[in-house]
Amino acid sequence: MPEIEFSVSLTTRKPRGSEIDGTDYHFVSEDEFIRRRDGGELAEWSQHFGACYGTPKAPIDRAIGAGRDILLDIEIRGARQIGASYPDDSVAVFVVPPTIEDLVERLRKRGAEDEAEIQRRLNRAREETAALPEYDYLIINDDVAASVERLRAIVVAERSRITRLPEGFQPWKS
Repeated sequence: MPEIEFSVSLTTRKPRGSEIDGTDYHFVSEDEFIRRRDGGELAEWSQHFGACYGTPKAPIDRAIGAGRDILLDIEIRGARQIGASYPDDSVAVFVVPPTIEDLVERLRKRGAEDEAEIQRRLNRAREETAALPEYDYLIINDDVAASVERLRAIVVAERSRITRLPEGFQPWKS
């Protein structure tokens, strides 16, 4: 869906593999992250797995102001912050692999973490699933193409909500 803008988060962690600064993440120093956080430039932020992550406010505010959709790839604490800051403009979609074994396999294939780190991530994933009732939708990512179609269906449905129509909208204005 080319009309959806993808939000690029900030992180203090080092790039993995072929990640590109400004495309996958904005890789920043801890001092730069703290400066932006304390300066009110972040819509959400969290610290986990030894690094800080956050979403800049400006692209979100620009997208909302222009009536465009913006997709954020964030974890639960961030989703809570976005929901609190943008209650009328946010939709929370929880994405999970089909099984915990699939998650283990995906983490191992990534090759970015040692076994202890993988176990920490698995424990965190188990904790995060408890937040499922806080979300609007669930996508079980068993097949990437099918998951993209599920997300597309959610976007179409949300764009069609009566509450999202412009104030005073009439379908057959004379």
